[in-house]
Amino acid sequence: MEEIISQLSAYLAKEILKQPNRVISAEEAIISSGLIDSFSLVDLGLFIEDTFNVRIDDTELNKETFDTLAQLAALIQSRQ
Repeated sequence: MEEIISQLSAYLAKEILKQPNRVISAEEAIISSGLIDSFSLVDLGLFIEDTFNVRIDDTELNKETFDTLAQLAALIQSRQ
């Protein structure tokens, strides 16, 4: 799970936030805090599907399903 969180954090920092040195913790709110917007959420969903070979439904791209990298990593793990 740590490896998944690490990959997600690196992707968000580099590709979405354009801040490659930023560290996003496993429990940091990424949606409800406004860190990423709905467009970035779609990019994140595509990255997850391509990288981890899991399917994320568009209806799952919301803060109720995952708002932290820990929640997202758990979702990914449950589908692998």
